[in-house]
Amino acid sequence: MKVEETALPGVLVLTPTVYRDSRGAFLETWNLRRMEEAGLPTTWVQDNFSVSKKNVLRGIHYQVTQPQGKLVRVAYGAVLDVAVDLRRSSPHFGQHVAAELSEENGRMLWIPPGFGHAFLTLTDTAGFSYKVTDYYSAAGERTILWDDAEVGIAWPVDAASVILSDKDAQGAKLAEAEVYA
Repeated sequence: MKVEETALPGVLVLTPTVYRDSRGAFLETWNLRRMEEAGLPTTWVQDNFSVSKKNVLRGIHYQVTQPQGKLVRVAYGAVLDVAVDLRRSSPHFGQHVAAELSEENGRMLWIPPGFGHAFLTLTDTAGFSYKVTDYYSAAGERTILWDDAEVGIAWPVDAASVILSDKDAQGAKLAEAEVYA
């Protein structure tokens, strides 16, 4: 497994070896030894899976109580996955990194606690899988507005085509959001 640092310290891109032949493909999505070597958590409390149509944008989500670290990947399809530093004390506060995750490249993104997370579905459908380090806390969940100019994510879609939940459409601007110290 190849582990790459991103422009945001702590956020990692993990690329497993994908073995392909005439039958299809095989890759490891979890290996305790390799994750320990990469410095990732080895205790997860929950696995989640979502299915989204093309142009569905989920996020930018985070929890102010019970912050979650997330190891995310795509089982089928492709997404643009984004992590946003929401730690006010960080020199990278408000900055983001993006990576395309797909069934073809097998890449995963590690997003530590203290970061917001979002993704945009790039294909007709995408199956999105993620492991989390803490349980979901509805009372602690917050959302940053997906198109906040201060965050400045260059989503590869026309704004009129984006499909949002009501919660995501009503996210807070970064300057007004409750974030981490």
